[in-house]
Amino acid sequence: MSKDIRIPRGSKLNLDGEANKILVELPKPKTFVLKPDDFFNITPKLIVKEGESVKKGSPIFFSKQNPRIHFVSPVSGEVTSIVRGAKRKILQVVITADESDEVITHDVSNFESMDAEAIKEVILKSGSWPFIKQRPYNTIAQPEDSPKSIFISTYSTAPLDVDYEFLLKNNKLDFQKGISVLKKLTSGNVNLTFDESFNGFFGAIKDAELIGVSGKHPAGNVGVQIHKIDPINYGDRVWVVEPEDVVNLGILFSTGQFSSQRTIAVVGSSVAKPQYYKTTIGAALKPYLEASEINQEEEVRVINGDVLSGTTSSEDGYAGYYNNLVSVIPEGNTYRMFGWLPFVDNHIPSISKTSLSWLFGSKKSKVTTNLNGEERALVVTGEMEKVFPMNIFPMQLIKACIVEDIERMEALGIYEVVPEDFGLIDYASTSKIEAQDIIKKGIALMIKEVG
Repeated sequence: MSKDIRIPRGSKLNLDGEANKILVELPKPKTFVLKPDDFFNITPKLIVKEGESVKKGSPIFFSKQNPRIHFVSPVSGEVTSIVRGAKRKILQVVITADESDEVITHDVSNFESMDAEAIKEVILKSGSWPFIKQRPYNTIAQPEDSPKSIFISTYSTAPLDVDYEFLLKNNKLDFQKGISVLKKLTSGNVNLTFDESFNGFFGAIKDAELIGVSGKHPAGNVGVQIHKIDPINYGDRVWVVEPEDVVNLGILFSTGQFSSQRTIAVVGSSVAKPQYYKTTIGAALKPYLEASEINQEEEVRVINGDVLSGTTSSEDGYAGYYNNLVSVIPEGNTYRMFGWLPFVDNHIPSISKTSLSWLFGSKKSKVTTNLNGEERALVVTGEMEKVFPMNIFPMQLIKACIVEDIERMEALGIYEVVPEDFGLIDYASTSKIEAQDIIKKGIALMIKEVG
């Protein structure tokens, strides 16, 4: 039996281009990457060199902050390129796959009798530890910590987000195994959240606290759910695992091998065939974008993630380490004459009723990347609070981050938020400030000064 929660405030952006319930498996791409920037606050130390052969599960680099945390190759092949930026910063490690599919195997034969430390050791050695992130700060969890609880959110509310019940329908046993693994890592609850109106196979999962959730975006954000279910106080650690990474952990403890399974949905109004693809972590995006038939008559933007919180990529880019979603929308590089008028371009969804588009909320909209305005003064309007469901003052927290007032940031709830929680604020705010970027810099400051 599950308990249910309702999360008030927020907004649903009804966009065109949702993925059809079709799962396609294409031939494996030739190249894959590991990008250190996919892991917040990680300074990598390379283990391999260009031209070196690697197996699936071979360490590529480790974290300088904690050398126990390794990042491993998602495929077997050869390290063909190490791309560096300014000050020799490692931007990405490119691996060209071979046909051998060699993989490193670890001993998991006595899983049932393993304690938490033994399980941690297997996860660390296999390179699967980056699947586990922690709050506060949304960094990779520290294996020396003991979390007060673990959260897995399968409730999707971001624009065009994936349907996890469909995405994981062929991995039910592995998902259950992953939940059982995580249960051994905490003395608290493993909280599994899902859509209150339809729980699918998640309602039958054992070893987890089952929680039905209802509400508009960002109700699906795990940080919002933690805030409502098990709030974070100073010194607390809560671990977070993405649903498909629960499956990857389950596969690890069934086979003893690092699992790099990743399912992505290519979505958006610029895609003729929005659908799901079975692939691998860090895969080249081009084959999947071609199969989805991107509109070649318009300039588009490829986004790793959803349109509110994703990162810009390209047709020659690679899937982000944690991403299940690739959004493709038209580039907003055109000027709209008299765009401020309420009866102009009413197909663009607006949270404010100053635009008549709110009358067409049930109609699917085609949006572009156009911000429809420049950065303006940050004034008190109450618009942020209308879409922010936490018991936190978002505008005051943003201001505290701007002036780097650490004491006020702590008092205003910096430990409970991550940038993605402010994605809808970026969209709704008439000031056009980059709230997510401000919060990210604020969190980086907290890590540096407070730890």
